[in-house]
Amino acid sequence: MKDEYDFSDSVQNPYFKKLKKQMTIRLEEEVVDYFKDLSEEVGIPYQSLINLYLRDCMRSQKKLSLEWV
Repeated sequence: MKDEYDFSDSVQNPYFKKLKKQMTIRLEEEVVDYFKDLSEEVGIPYQSLINLYLRDCMRSQKKLSLEWV
């Protein structure tokens, strides 16, 4: 083994994926049912669909309008 290695010409792993953080979230049953039905239509698992929707909200910087009456 060498004492030192030169990584200056290395490239990033093309198979690297961002890791997902597992968490518990409480959603209304109707919300989960909506995404489950939608997931069957488009052929994407419902948890992935929820993640894609939330990522889209994040990227477009959508803000929730909360007005208390």
